[in-house]
Amino acid sequence: MNLTSPNPFTFFLSLSIVLLGSAPQGYAQSGSQSPKPGLPNIVLIYADDLGYGDLGCYGATKWKTPRLDQLAAQGVRFTDFHVTQPVCSASRASLLTGCYANRIGIHGALFPKSTTGISASETTIAEMLRQQGYATGIVGKWHLGHQSEFLPLQHGFDSYLGLPYSNDMWPSNPNAAGNFPKLPLFRDNTIIDDDVSAEDQSLLTAAYRDFSTDFIRSHAKQPFFLYFAHTFPHVPLYAGEQFRGRSGSGVYGDVIEEFDSAVGTILDELEAQGLTDNTLVLFSSDNGPWLLYGDHGGEAGPWREGKGTVFEGGIRVPMIGRWPGHIPPGIIQDQLCSTIDVLPTLARIVDTPLPKTKIDGKDISDLLTGVENAKSPHDALYFYYGVNELQAIRSGPWKLLLPHQINLIEGGEPGVGGQRGRYNRVPIEQPQLFNLSSDPGERMNLAQQNQKQLAIMLELVEKARSELGDSLVKRTGSENRAPGSTVK
Repeated sequence: MNLTSPNPFTFFLSLSIVLLGSAPQGYAQSGSQSPKPGLPNIVLIYADDLGYGDLGCYGATKWKTPRLDQLAAQGVRFTDFHVTQPVCSASRASLLTGCYANRIGIHGALFPKSTTGISASETTIAEMLRQQGYATGIVGKWHLGHQSEFLPLQHGFDSYLGLPYSNDMWPSNPNAAGNFPKLPLFRDNTIIDDDVSAEDQSLLTAAYRDFSTDFIRSHAKQPFFLYFAHTFPHVPLYAGEQFRGRSGSGVYGDVIEEFDSAVGTILDELEAQGLTDNTLVLFSSDNGPWLLYGDHGGEAGPWREGKGTVFEGGIRVPMIGRWPGHIPPGIIQDQLCSTIDVLPTLARIVDTPLPKTKIDGKDISDLLTGVENAKSPHDALYFYYGVNELQAIRSGPWKLLLPHQINLIEGGEPGVGGQRGRYNRVPIEQPQLFNLSSDPGERMNLAQQNQKQLAIMLELVEKARSELGDSLVKRTGSENRAPGSTVK
């Protein structure tokens, strides 16, 4: 069915209430036990393909992001915050489980024909918080498996509105025509639109915004976790009618400004419900900008390259946190951190045990709240891509790029008007060592001049290969876990 009414998402949300009962399945559920007193609400906003340089507070000038800039001014802004992989599914798996995605068998981006997804044996942030009495809701892009056993309600969420994977995985994709089935929109476990159209996509941001404010109002009397995993600014780009042409910087700027406005509406709803001071708001992105799409892609700021590469432009993302009374305003945090740190940090904040299975993230609550002289808890961070390819590691200011094939926009051709461009595929034949303090653009290979540091980094590489494997050197890790699978 298509969304063709004057306000189609409102219509189908109302219809879902009728079809599924007095409230959509799970919508009014609380956690599995009574919540502890004083627990904060948690709103986690995760953009799709938004670059480090796409927000005003990170240097953007082509469009305006006043509400996110204000959020940063009221709390903390991280400048050395990373995803584990520069691509959709893997990045989201790491965020929600605190694990390197390859540890739990999630690689790259899952497609509509994929038979794998997040395993039932993994613990998500939602499952952890629901055990503490939280109501849990997700709106937007899931992308951790679209079969029934992998959907959000089977992994800790009480309610869901959104797309099961990327919005370009549909028949209208001009770069992959005929390769994708119809794109579905889910409400909880039910498909409420089995053929999402371009018109429908232009209504997504408003629908996600309204779901979020309704969720906040419905759960104002109990602790809640809202995960707003936006569909945009991943291509194809669609802005709502009132935002088209508003930015003066094309549809990409329009989409960013509508997103910023939606975030502002959510913040306003928290204030209207008297919840601002007791709500931790976090904002980040799943990877860097998709530069292959040129004017329909974002900006990486001062960093090299973007999505699909382990150069900093692909893996370094914005991270903002606000929690009045706990996070002092105006903090700039330059310590090395990652999305895998979100789960253990929230566990510390709500005083709940970590998952029983091994995770990789560390508690960064001291960094989040601006504790004086707090340092990064990481000796190293590892960056995989493809099917378990270890492509780079970080340790302090040092970055080691390992031999692999890499797709660069440098020497390639960015697309125009939503059309896919062309990469320049380049082999990295020898380890390249960079000091990001003096060379943030990753241009000066210091491997020959600093053999001692190179040896230290290669020891860390060996540790990662032993635990997590590396298909580039045909190594199998000793601690990898299998994903969920529909193939028995």
